[in-house]
Amino acid sequence: MTQVPKPAETARRSDGGSREKEALPEAKLVEYAELLFFAYRDFTRDPDAILKDFGFGRAHHRVLHFVNRHSGLRVVDLLDILTITKQSLSRVLKQLIDKGYIVQQAGSADRRERLLYPTDKGRMLAERLAAPQLVRLADALHAAGPGAEVAVRDFLEAMVNAEDRPKVSSIMAASPRPLKRRDKEEGA
Repeated sequence: MTQVPKPAETARRSDGGSREKEALPEAKLVEYAELLFFAYRDFTRDPDAILKDFGFGRAHHRVLHFVNRHSGLRVVDLLDILTITKQSLSRVLKQLIDKGYIVQQAGSADRRERLLYPTDKGRMLAERLAAPQLVRLADALHAAGPGAEVAVRDFLEAMVNAEDRPKVSSIMAASPRPLKRRDKEEGA
């Protein structure tokens, strides 16, 4: 039988407070792990079908997502975000550049820096890939009821390795490019 680490006595909340942790039985944790597998499978299913039509995979989706959301992202920062090798990124990035979804430019202060920008075609594909996922997220949060947004955010942040949380927070706090879909909804 697998050993499940004993939980710490308290857990940090996103509001800075703490709350007591209850030890969950291993069977319950395994159920949650399975639910995460099924949720991820369905979360990626629609974009995967779209990507297949383009001859792309999930790596292309991740690259396109972050380049679209953080236009002007440095290649070195993208490597850090995705935690993949230069070789893996180079293959995917070359395909996205060659097919006109991303452009790469030298940095103005340091010409050795490679900055990544989505093209109009890249933005359109990123938005098309995100659309079914945003609907799924909105529906799931609504179905989960009041307080779900805070609980889900706390849960997802806690799933990130503790040492990576500040980096993830700073990436998310950077002023990312809003999705067009949201602009239309807000009347912008």
